[in-house]
Amino acid sequence: MYKASAGVVLPTSIIGSLPRPSWFTESLESRSFLHSMSSSVFREQYEDTVSVHLKAQEMAGLDICTDGDAHYDEQVAGGSWQSYPVFHMDGYEVERPKPTVYKVGNVAWPRGHILHDSLEGRVMPAIVGPVGRGNLQYAAMWKAAQRMTTKPIKFGTITPELLAASTPDHYYKDPVERTMALSDALNEELNELADAGCPVIQMEEPQIHMTPVRGPLFGKLDEKALVEVFNNTTKGLRDKTEVWCHTCWGNPSQQRIFRDVQSYQPTLEWMNQVEADVLTFETCSSGPGDLEAIGTVIEDKKIAIGVVDHHTLQVERPDQIAELIREALKYIPAERLIISSDCGMGREGMSRRHATYKMVAMVLGTNIVREELGLPLAECRTADDRFSLTVTE
Repeated sequence: MYKASAGVVLPTSIIGSLPRPSWFTESLESRSFLHSMSSSVFREQYEDTVSVHLKAQEMAGLDICTDGDAHYDEQVAGGSWQSYPVFHMDGYEVERPKPTVYKVGNVAWPRGHILHDSLEGRVMPAIVGPVGRGNLQYAAMWKAAQRMTTKPIKFGTITPELLAASTPDHYYKDPVERTMALSDALNEELNELADAGCPVIQMEEPQIHMTPVRGPLFGKLDEKALVEVFNNTTKGLRDKTEVWCHTCWGNPSQQRIFRDVQSYQPTLEWMNQVEADVLTFETCSSGPGDLEAIGTVIEDKKIAIGVVDHHTLQVERPDQIAELIREALKYIPAERLIISSDCGMGREGMSRRHATYKMVAMVLGTNIVREELGLPLAECRTADDRFSLTVTE
């Protein structure tokens, strides 16, 4: 069900996270969101953070906004993206977390590599009982942001297979059983979020596209099985809300995790089978080489292309972004094309100012193409010369 992107040609958005303000010093850790919101200090810092994230997106002129993933704590390499759920779901021994090996393919970076810190910073609880929704409280987080703006707020969550690989398991006998239990729990949580009125729910990083380079997850979950996991997690959602499937090639600490640029092409047929309305692809930092194949294989879903790179502080020029959009339009109809960032921009390595101007460049570049197509332009107040502080004579 298209809700947020319905009726908008070339809508703009970001994947989700934005850099955390330096003055946001409070953390959720294992406390519930609603309990934390009873603290006047946390509430003020959290609501102020969400409001500045939203204001930056509105001034840039984005059509679909996010809360900047403000509920994530400030952790090494942006680790809270994975740790938030496991510290708030049922079945985890959160009182005694321990350093944890991440068991998804070959991720053993040596000491001396910046991403080794992300391995040392992984202190996670073990599964000791049946997993459940616990205190995820996604609906409350979405409401806290949506009541601040009339623009649609997209809410994202990590997928169950990555949660299944994140922590030790002392309860389930098989990793597939563990993955499906997490999938069931997330599905229940996400249906409550959709019932609350959330217009876009984004599933982040299903491992389907990673399978050719990493092999089947746990040696068991191949592309077909991972599609089944995704569709179980999103069951019932598309009757209520717009579902996005976000894919990229990783960005802990804004770093690339593969030496060579990877391709989506080997798994596009599988990705076409996920129960989602929108598929996102990293096409700025990885280049536009997959666009023709994406447009050929994905014929019914909308396609979101990344036009700004989350790895680099270099702000893309609007004309560069317009050129990438024009290339995409050779293969994807404008009515099915969404403009976005490659991935989140809040994984420890970027300033708020850099992220803001990447969003501005995205809108200005999209406006160039909108004007060429005779479409309405988005207002970008950040780029409005009337409000420049520079005095001209």
